[in-house]
Order: sequence, then structure tokens, then C-alpha cells
Amino acid sequence: MTHRLHKTVAVVTTAVAMALTAGLPAVAGAPADGADLVALSVEAGELRLSFRSVGQTVTDPRKIRFTASGAPVGVVPGDPAFAFLGRPGAPVWSLQDGSPFSTFDTTAIAQGEVTLELASVEGPGAFAAYTLSEWGRPTLLLDSDGRRSTRLPAGKRVGGVVWLFDAAGEYRVTLRATSGTGARTLRDEAVYTVSVPAGVQAVPVEQAATATTTAGESTTAGKAAAAATSAPTATGRKIIVDGHVDMGPVLDGGKLTIRLKDDSTTPPTWRELADVTLKVTDKALIDVPSGAGYAFLGKAGDKVYLLPQSQQAGIVWPGWNTQHESVVKGTKGNVTWRLKQVSGPGRFKLFLTGSFGTPEVIFDSAKSLPQRLAIAPNTHAHGNWAFTKAGIYKLTVDMTATTTGGKSVSDTRTLTVAVGDSASTGDGAGSGQDGGGGSATDDNDGGDLAKTGTDVMSIAGGGALLLIAGTAVVVLARRRRSEPGHVSTLDPSK
Repeated sequence: MTHRLHKTVAVVTTAVAMALTAGLPAVAGAPADGADLVALSVEAGELRLSFRSVGQTVTDPRKIRFTASGAPVGVVPGDPAFAFLGRPGAPVWSLQDGSPFSTFDTTAIAQGEVTLELASVEGPGAFAAYTLSEWGRPTLLLDSDGRRSTRLPAGKRVGGVVWLFDAAGEYRVTLRATSGTGARTLRDEAVYTVSVPAGVQAVPVEQAATATTTAGESTTAGKAAAAATSAPTATGRKIIVDGHVDMGPVLDGGKLTIRLKDDSTTPPTWRELADVTLKVTDKALIDVPSGAGYAFLGKAGDKVYLLPQSQQAGIVWPGWNTQHESVVKGTKGNVTWRLKQVSGPGRFKLFLTGSFGTPEVIFDSAKSLPQRLAIAPNTHAHGNWAFTKAGIYKLTVDMTATTTGGKSVSDTRTLTVAVGDSASTGDGAGSGQDGGGGSATDDNDGGDLAKTGTDVMSIAGGGALLLIAGTAVVVLARRRRSEPGHVSTLDPSK
């Protein structure tokens, strides 16, 4: 390539569609627990570079067509940390931005390290892939205008990998993997075909600060089939210290109930919030970085407990979803999630980290409550959950949806979070219901909104890539990207 890749701040959000080529079975649904864009394994003594779906189906990437966002996801920021991307202000398209597909998986490689090379890029523009740290700092992996290889440790999942293109059109990205096994060197390569459709212009970053979005402005061109989230309901109290959980609504007999989907069990189960305590250990303790962007967490160097947007081993990883089959089939429009009350020794913050490390605050207990978030149908998302002091927190939330029959249904529950090694979890019980659970009403109480830059922020289904057959699902909303993959973000060695 003769020109530099240009990158963007995520202002316009699109859910990314992936279509299987002819001859393969149709696959539908939004991945609930992540998928691996690059999955490496050794089979019959040969290295295999594959795509692995959330259902663990391994596919040759050459048999898949990936479709990127139909509109630029933003423009290159002026942040010097992203200077390697080229001129600030230029538009760029994303295959995915903080999605379950942004994963490089070497867990099937027993030892050593893997070299991943960008063998070639054919297309109208340039390509780059990079990761973000928990505070949004980039590590470049591959760049068609520069860095052509990166080393990945064996036995790891590297997540939060962003794939970007600087022009619309058709691309063929060829990746080559090399791994040493004993005296042998194993190699394999795969071609990723990516279609980047032309679309509307990106919103300049200076306009994004004053943009507002209402729930009605988040629309879908089609609805993907629900993921297999109709897991059984578990009983009994449980303290969850590690693994993946999601808060989300379930519709049963016309009654809406907020539950917690617990993926730390096999198979996953849905639990009553009253039966759950999330335990945040001191492994989550981290220093607030410098810079005005993170001042809402405290002064630079202050300690906070952070459950990050990307999964980290040994730390519970909470998210939210509207993927239960009953909700996908039985409701229409967005689900409104409100933070009504927070009790605890410190402050609670929930924020998203964009492609370029810029935080966007969703909930902040230091501001007036309630605050609310509109969640698009069939969405699975993650954010950064921050607690400023150790102790027991009670997060009282409600969720409201509209049934396909036009009736408004809602529920209010309380999630218990024990922060810090010293915080007692007692018998593991929360105080899950805060009165009026499962009530049905004819209208919604809008409540007051926190003054955090937008009145109602809408999380599109783009937080979880939609895996569909032949139907583009597009959700437009003003937000930062959610969940940079169900994996730990790693800084590969240079």
C-alpha cells in the first residue's frame, strides 16, 4: 500500500454482519460467549488457522465473507498514541470494534509462541489491526503500511483486536501463522474476504460531544434470530468470583424479570439476583491513569476496583444482554435499563472505552439518579464497572420493555457486589428484589437523567457481532463501542 491507514473515533455505531458463502449451512444468532476470528490448533501434526464460532464450529475463513460496517465508525483522533494510523480526521471502516469476533486464540498451542504475519492485503485501501489496554492505549499488531508480523504467546486468547480499513470496497487479507513444535516448524495461512460497503459520512469528533440519541432513533433493518440463551434457571445462593455473567430481562407469562445469566457453570444458568453476590477481589485494584478523560474516577494514581470491558482471568466479568429467547421473540423495540439507587462506601461508575481509548460514562452514582440506557434488541455488551472504595454495594436497577402486544412490562431488582478481599459476603445472599418486581404498566416513568453528555444513550447490537446468513443487521446509535471481546486484552511482544 502506498498510503497510510486512517482511523476513527467511534461515533456512529453499526452492528456488523457476516454472511456465509454458498454451499455452507445457514447460521443465525448473536454469539453469546464470543467467537475467535483467528483460532490456531494442531491437527494430525499440522498447524491449522481457522475461524471458530461461538458454538465451537471450526470453519476455513476462505468459506466465509465478512461484511464490515456500512458507514465509517469515526475519524482519526489527534491523540499522538494513534499517530501510526496517519492523518487525523480521515474516515475509517471497522470489521468489528470491541466485539466477540475480535479474538486471536492460541489456547490449543501447548507451548512457545506463534508468529502471525500479514502475508498480503488486496483491496482499495489499507488495513491495520491493534489491541487496546484496559485504559485504551493501543498496541499495533499488523499494518499493511508498516508492521507485517507480531508474536503471540501460546495458550492465550488475545482479545480487543480491532480490524480497520481506510476505504470502502472488497479486501482479501491473507494471514500466515508459524509455530515451532520440537524440531519442526509448522505453518498455515488463511484468506479473510472482507466487504466494506460505502455508507454515510462519519460524524466529526467535535460534533460527537453534543450529539444526543433517543431510544426511537435506534432502528434495525432486520432482526437476527436469538442466540441460544434459554438456559435453565438455577436455585440456591451463589458467590461469583470469576467468569462471565450478564444481567438481562426474561419474559415469562407476560411478566418481566431481571435475572443474571451465569456462564461460570456448565451449562450456563439464569439466576435470581437475590441469590447472587458478585465478589470483586483485590486483583481488580488498579491506579487511575493521568489525563482529564478519566478524572470522573478520581485523581491520577488513586486506587479503584475495575472490572474491565475485556475479560481478565481471576476477575468476575459482568455484562448485560437482551438475548433471552423470550425477550427477542416476545418484545419489540429497545429495553430501557435504569440505575435507580446505589448504596455503598464509595462511588459506582459504568463506562465504555471507545476504539481510541476515550471513555464514555453510562452510569455515575456521583450524579443525580435515576440514569438510563436504551439497549437494542438481541444485544450482548460489556463495559467497565468501577468502584472507588472497598465494601458492600447495592445497585438497584429496573428494566422496561414493550411486548409484541404493545404492553409495557418492567421489573426492579438489586444486585449485590462485594468489593475488596476484606468485604464480607456473608452467606452469599443479595437483596435482589426492590419491590414491584414484574409489574405491568400502561406507561413508563421516564425519570431524570444524569448530565453525562447524552440524555439517553443507546447500546446497539454492535457490541455483539451478529452472525447471520445473508441479512445485514444495522443499528445506528451515538455511543462508544461495547465489549472488546470475551477475552483478556494482551500486549503481544514486539
